Amino acid sequence: MALSRFLQQKSSFNPLVICVTLLIVLLVVGITLVMPEQVNMLLNMVKSSIFKNFSWFYILGFSIFLFFLLTLSISSFGSIKLGMNEEEAEFGFWAWLAMLFAAGMGVGLMFFGVTEPLTHYLSSITTGASEHKQQEALLHTVFHWGIHAWAVYAVIALALAYFAFRYKLPLALRSCFYPLLKDRINGKMGDIIDILALISTLFGIITTLGFGSAQLGAGLEQLGWITENSFLIQIAIIFVVMAMAMTSAISGVGKGVKILSEINLSLALLLMIFVLLSGPTLYLLSAFNDNLGTYLSNLLQLSFKTYVYEQNNTEWFSGWTVLYWAWWCSWAPFVGLFIARISRGRTIREFIFGVLAVPSLFCVIWFTIFGDTAIWINERLANGALSELINVPEKLLFKFLNYLPLPTLTGLFSLVVISLFFITSADSGIYVLNNIASRDKSLSAPRWQAIMWGLLMSIVAIVLMRSGGLPILQTMTLIVALPFMLLMLIMCVSLWKGLNADQKYFTTKVTPTSVYWNGENWQERLEQILNQTQEQDILKFLKRTALPAMRELRQELIGKYGLSVHINTYFEQTEPAVEFIIQKESLRDFMYGIKSVGREVSAQLINDDHLPHIQHNMTYEPYTYFFDGRTGYDVQYMNSSELIADILKQYERYLNLLTNVGQELMSHQKTELAE
Repeated sequence: MALSRFLQQKSSFNPLVICVTLLIVLLVVGITLVMPEQVNMLLNMVKSSIFKNFSWFYILGFSIFLFFLLTLSISSFGSIKLGMNEEEAEFGFWAWLAMLFAAGMGVGLMFFGVTEPLTHYLSSITTGASEHKQQEALLHTVFHWGIHAWAVYAVIALALAYFAFRYKLPLALRSCFYPLLKDRINGKMGDIIDILALISTLFGIITTLGFGSAQLGAGLEQLGWITENSFLIQIAIIFVVMAMAMTSAISGVGKGVKILSEINLSLALLLMIFVLLSGPTLYLLSAFNDNLGTYLSNLLQLSFKTYVYEQNNTEWFSGWTVLYWAWWCSWAPFVGLFIARISRGRTIREFIFGVLAVPSLFCVIWFTIFGDTAIWINERLANGALSELINVPEKLLFKFLNYLPLPTLTGLFSLVVISLFFITSADSGIYVLNNIASRDKSLSAPRWQAIMWGLLMSIVAIVLMRSGGLPILQTMTLIVALPFMLLMLIMCVSLWKGLNADQKYFTTKVTPTSVYWNGENWQERLEQILNQTQEQDILKFLKRTALPAMRELRQELIGKYGLSVHINTYFEQTEPAVEFIIQKESLRDFMYGIKSVGREVSAQLINDDHLPHIQHNMTYEPYTYFFDGRTGYDVQYMNSSELIADILKQYERYLNLLTNVGQELMSHQKTELAE
């Protein structure tokens, strides 16, 4: 009770979410400390099982995410804003890109920029001549870091931003499932979603901490500041960096993270330009074109490739592609929530373009400059010296810089960039963890929570690294990512449903009935509006209003103008209807119909005490339908004269169509298909 009271009074935490999460994390840490060998063995068995049974699921899932986003961007949904229609973007385009990029994969780019292309170049996945192997090495690298990685971030970020800024729901993962769960998102179902997200996020960030500390230690060793990149040194690095991250996190997103991100991206660009200019510049410029074209031309095939027909490469596929997909998936709640937080006021189309295209293009440039240069140096200058270090990847970047001008200065510069990427990742991670675990997203987290998260991530990272190093971190990431990926697929369904409702809301126009209405007899109209119509009410409208109006108009058209007019009544059908038809000999008949259309009423509205007039789960409306299949509209408030005027309006349109488009379009009647 004391703990629960403390969490309610002195923290922003949801007691159930934080307690279950901490229990699971501490249980993992405790078992790992007590039985490290058994845990390692168990995790390896689980990893092998996932590789064997679920690799296809990761590949298919990520492709679904990508094509889902591309569909949204070219659809009418693309113009919907992440916020109110009049809202402007909260951050400028450059600041926005800097923040999402620094939080997204900054540490990873520094760690794998040299390592991954060189590793693929020397592996069995590449074949043929040296040039062809190099091309394939860059293709696989860019594929891992390109548009698919950002697609998984974009899906969750888009859902979060949309439901938070458009629906005015809390900026929380549970809000993304509102169209499916409705108010149940505030109960136990919402708590389960947050727990999954919290655990996935924790292990995703912790894995990055492991990579970052190992590389920083290698950099310090290369510069001669330490004699050995020992485990104790990595522990010290984790705590120092985390202390700086906690300080930045306390200052807030708009200050600490924004400033650090912009500085960070600028420094990374400077380092990249230096390597470009000091390396084989013309070769790299040509290689960029080639790498981009190769990537785009192979994108569709690689999106679905599971290497089922290349069994000799399945181990590589599992150890690289599947692990990457799991890593991106575990990072998705963290990066997604952070991107959502900084994306208010942008259209969906702008958002998708910004999150997918721009960072992916930057990744192609980055890996071209660092990866192609590394392979070029290894083959022409280093005589294979770089390839000897692929098993100690944290050292490769600094050894690589030794073959370029000013190695000491660039090594120091790289350390600064890695440190800042490290800090911004941990910084934004703390913010996101506080957000996911919060019982009320409007509450500001006390400073001690930032310290708690920083210490927790540091301790868990150290324990797991001590027990099995980076492989055990990757395995934990792989495990927690699997259920979260399934959750994200359900999220896509929820987002599509929400967007459909949004579009329907903003495109629904005032009915023609209201266009005619001049405000007379408003009390009667109000009574009609507030009485939920049932099928018998619509049947009464068809018999007492619609049918007499059509008969009156028919008499006029036959008696005065000699037209062939008849009325069809279908009062005994499941959907009662009445039709007014003007026949033509050689042209399609004009037809104006009215039918009873039922629609479901949300249980939420029925249960709302402030809406006493809504009591039934179905309501009925008299909807028009026409000879040409157009979508009709509600005419329940029209009187006889207004209904006649509406029929004549549609008939006038029909005659204008005859004049303007000719007889070609309207000269054929419907042909019934043979049974």
